[in-house]
Amino acid sequence: MRIAVIGDCPLFRHGVSQLVSTAPDLRLVVTASSLQAADGSLHGADVVLMDLQQSPPRLAATVAELRKRGHAVIVASSCAQIDAAQMIRAGAGGYLSRQAEGDELLTAIRVVGSGRSYVSAPAGHLLEKSPNFTDREQDILRLVVKGATDKEIADKLCISKHTVQSHLDRIGEKTGYRRRSDLTRLAIEYGLVDRG
Repeated sequence: MRIAVIGDCPLFRHGVSQLVSTAPDLRLVVTASSLQAADGSLHGADVVLMDLQQSPPRLAATVAELRKRGHAVIVASSCAQIDAAQMIRAGAGGYLSRQAEGDELLTAIRVVGSGRSYVSAPAGHLLEKSPNFTDREQDILRLVVKGATDKEIADKLCISKHTVQSHLDRIGEKTGYRRRSDLTRLAIEYGLVDRG
């Protein structure tokens, strides 16, 4: 399987290239800092793994362009603005968190290269209709939206601050989001609070 790595971070490109070179069934055909820089060498790639710091619409357009050319695409990102579902709709066969381990990255390449889809665990929850929050998690999210601190949430719900933090950790595991601003957006998207 022939792999192209496109990323604007030199360390990302180097690390992924080194990892791909350890797999006997994968062959690196090009690494580049942008689609334009790789353009002439991409025709031989089965899978394009990319990590580009672009706006979501521009990144989706890049994914769509690569798919039109016949490449399977995996998007790697740690940016909260990059929505896994949006990239999949644009044609990506896979979505990986930049926190993924090497084994997971190689698995994703093989899965997507075989024509199937792969979405890393935290991002996978973004593709579901609802991350299946418990009642208590929903209560906590509603209070986060109102700007409550962990201590204020604990006092309001008559639980310990540690318990609040445990619930927030579980919400983070389900969604991949940990910052308050991201959790607020998430709660609004899933209809847990009024949009007003």
